[in-house]
Amino acid sequence: MTDSTLSFDLVDASVPLAAGSAAHAVRHQRDKVVAATQGSYEALFDAALSGPPLAERLLAALAIARSAGSTALQAHYRARLDALAPLSPLSMEQQAAADGAPVEALAGDARLQAVLAFTRTLTDRPVEGDREALLKLPAAGLSTPEVVALAQLIAFVAYQVRVVAGLQALAALGSDGAAPAVQDPAAPFVHPANLPPPGEPLRIAGYTSETLGWKAWLPVIDLAQATPEQVRVLDTSHPKARTSDYYLLLVHQPRILQERATVFNAIMYAPGGLSRAERELASAVVSRVNGCVYCASVHAQRFEQLARRNDVIAQVFTDPHTAGTTVRERAIVQLSIALTREPASLGAQQLQAARAAGLGDLEILDAIHAVAIFAWANRLMLNLGEPVYAAGRA
Repeated sequence: MTDSTLSFDLVDASVPLAAGSAAHAVRHQRDKVVAATQGSYEALFDAALSGPPLAERLLAALAIARSAGSTALQAHYRARLDALAPLSPLSMEQQAAADGAPVEALAGDARLQAVLAFTRTLTDRPVEGDREALLKLPAAGLSTPEVVALAQLIAFVAYQVRVVAGLQALAALGSDGAAPAVQDPAAPFVHPANLPPPGEPLRIAGYTSETLGWKAWLPVIDLAQATPEQVRVLDTSHPKARTSDYYLLLVHQPRILQERATVFNAIMYAPGGLSRAERELASAVVSRVNGCVYCASVHAQRFEQLARRNDVIAQVFTDPHTAGTTVRERAIVQLSIALTREPASLGAQQLQAARAAGLGDLEILDAIHAVAIFAWANRLMLNLGEPVYAAGRA
């Protein structure tokens, strides 16, 4: 890697987090997340990537940062784009895109128009990135590996924006212990009589906790034609990756898939901090807010398995804005909604509510990470394929 912009940690620089600060110390308790986040960035913006040209990737990232209101990331991606221009001069259409021109104004470059239209849909309204929206990319000349790289990039920058915003709010909040924790009085759990027992599917408002399949809208890798690297990444990603459309599609870009799997595992399975069940709750909330039926089903089911109850999941499916059976759950839910919907507006006030509900700073960081990784996951699941119900269900 020769680009000097890749020699530092972009998230730390964007917040910014000074070495020795409380927020820096908390973030680096999750060093695996730190390293894999930077590794994902380096993979996605490597000039040698067999995806869209680097200028197109930087334009997409700039559009996402601009739409999300991330001043620091806008400045970074604009600087990288400007640094690229002397080596690879931007076309008039590319320069117009960098300056924020509407997609409709880029009529001279149909490919760039398709790339940025898809980018802006996935950034602002991911549930609208349906099969029709996706297939406009191959029609504009993008190969399947290029489409996969673009989808991963859009989803990653959505994640990156939320990590930066969450850490900025955490840094503004100050050190732990500024407010006393408020705990709900202990009470024996009584399962609501109107709900099926945990383990039996919930079906509410189009969402479910039943097991779903997933079908890709683009050609997946034929294992007989897979490269050794692709096979290796599949075998280290998931026990069922060789038979999963999701992994067989994403492995068109094996390095990116490997980095993403590392980020996901480091966030969802790290020891200590926020409980596993609470991470699953945050994931289900984000998926419900984004309209991702598949992700909501998976993580609702995992919450039930861990917590042995489904009352809060029923609330999330019904109306996430009023969900939560305890002060602590409500704080996690509200933080998840705020960071999902308007990352640039997240501030110390929202995190103060989480701290007052009893969450320590590492737990708050884990919640931020869970929300951010599902900004990434939802965009892949929503925009590259569709859920498949069991026979007789639709």
